[in-house]
Amino acid sequence: MPTPVDPVALTARLIRCPSVTPEEGGALVLLEELLSDAGFTCTRVDRNGTANLYARWGAKGADRAFGFNGHTDVVPVGDPADWTHDPFGAEEAEGILYGRGAVDMKSGVAAFAAAAVDLVTSTPPDGAVILAITGDEEGPAMDGTRALLDWMETEGERMSACLVGEPTCPERMGEMIKIGRRGSMSAWITVEGVQGHSAYPHRAKNPLPAMARLMDRLASHELDRGTDHFDPSTLAVVTIDTGNPATNVIPAKCTGTVNIRFNDTHTGASLSDWLRAEAAAVAEDFGVKIGVEIKISGEAFLTPPGALSSLVARAVEAETGVVPELSTTGGTSDARFVKDHCPVVEFGLVGQSMHQVDERVPVEQIRQLKAVYARILADYFA
Repeated sequence: MPTPVDPVALTARLIRCPSVTPEEGGALVLLEELLSDAGFTCTRVDRNGTANLYARWGAKGADRAFGFNGHTDVVPVGDPADWTHDPFGAEEAEGILYGRGAVDMKSGVAAFAAAAVDLVTSTPPDGAVILAITGDEEGPAMDGTRALLDWMETEGERMSACLVGEPTCPERMGEMIKIGRRGSMSAWITVEGVQGHSAYPHRAKNPLPAMARLMDRLASHELDRGTDHFDPSTLAVVTIDTGNPATNVIPAKCTGTVNIRFNDTHTGASLSDWLRAEAAAVAEDFGVKIGVEIKISGEAFLTPPGALSSLVARAVEAETGVVPELSTTGGTSDARFVKDHCPVVEFGLVGQSMHQVDERVPVEQIRQLKAVYARILADYFA
């Protein structure tokens, strides 16, 4: 029997690759070597300077093809002097592995890669195992998983089901599986008036009262009261700016930004229409010009509870002793792209230290995660 892949050692090797977005840092090169040696057909699907790796074991177009999706890029470390351990040293102390990406999400990638290699080299399954790994999840996310899925569509590559290995557990290993995500969008609002002297406001057209009114209307509006699987949608005013240092000048322009996290009651398009209608109404009331620029980062989606979530939940409970909650909370992930390709859920580590100084993970959790992924694969192909 081949020697099982140690997911802790593999995580450490990945952490030592300084793959801060958009740098590949050697992480995908390392994984391609490991997977190729195990019999995976590996293809680099780089696009616009972003490194991506597609690896398939088994026949192309297999009726059953289980896929994993994850990323090896990480956020910047900040000031290295604030860390008690080298951010890229992968130092282990008292059963804790430290380093940027330890939680988000090099442990997840190491765990599913190790589980996949062990499966295909010991008990080859009747079907295909696919790993789609990007270097552009923490960045713009335009040329990462999107590029992989575009390439797969062109090449006739297909996953029947996919698990994204992002951290999903708030406090305890095994407590949460993500079966969907809220949508996310931002709007940049510009109100243009007429500059003037503050002592003669009738000669000016102040953009600030219009901005204040618009922001109040947006922030106080109840978007919805939630759905069976989603919390109520939220709108947050994140900034209002004039750049005006003078106390005797009415500025000509004011800008503001809002961020909306929305459930499946809405679409990005319907909320865009609402934002523009509110802006037009305030512009007419105040006699100013209001421009709205919108970026939709992802639509809300739900993978209804069923075969895939049950498969993952059984494996999580068997390996952790915890019955997981099926949730749609949190931010966005690359599952928002995968959901257009095949059914997708997410399960991974406890995410408390991700993106923080001294990001860290108990090594036992890495081993548990590999065991969960290995059981999912075994049960899927049973």
